[in-house]
Amino acid sequence: MESHNLLLRDVPHDERPRERMQLFGAQALSNAELLAILLRTGTFAESAVHLAQKVLIEAGSLRNLVDMSKDQLMMIKGIGPAKALQVQASIELGRRLARTSMSDTITIRSPQDVSTYLMEDLRYLQKEHFVCLFLNTKNHVIGQETLSMGSLNASIVHPREVFRAAIKRSSASIICVHNHPSGDPTPSPEDIQMTARLVEAGQIIGIEVLDHIILGDQNFVSLKEKGFM
Repeated sequence: MESHNLLLRDVPHDERPRERMQLFGAQALSNAELLAILLRTGTFAESAVHLAQKVLIEAGSLRNLVDMSKDQLMMIKGIGPAKALQVQASIELGRRLARTSMSDTITIRSPQDVSTYLMEDLRYLQKEHFVCLFLNTKNHVIGQETLSMGSLNASIVHPREVFRAAIKRSSASIICVHNHPSGDPTPSPEDIQMTARLVEAGQIIGIEVLDHIILGDQNFVSLKEKGFM
């Protein structure tokens, strides 16, 4: 049998992913080995490690794996509905774990707090998502809502939808957030114009727009800090 069709039973016991994890800890395993443990079994013709390597090659990178749908995963030979759902469940757990350091009551004191709270939810998305955080008088987050999902280049938001949602939650103030799928959080002229409209509407209604944060890939821009509001 050729090496690329190596079965797990052919791999020395102390080189198998589960045994290596038990001996050396999860941090010692490669991405493919960790994924192989999630997949649990391979196919008749190949081990779980080789199947995991195929998945990573098909995705192009670990990051791109986050964007793959269940149907896309199932297009890979050896990945059925159960394995596809296992992969997606583990990714969602990772996202949630990234936010467990924050207390149940989220208090926003700075743009960095906003980035910490939403970065893992928005950084991998392939379209712009416009999200509002609704705050009370103590700057505690009392609600969150995605109000728009735009194209790759623009997210269209009307103040009417934003403040209808804010009034519904009896918000004292709001923080607007959206992602740039390119990874570059530099505000566009449209971003700046939209922010000005929201600030003006908030002044009329009596609900302050505290900031508009644009999230890139592990970086962000605060329009308030940049002097655009």
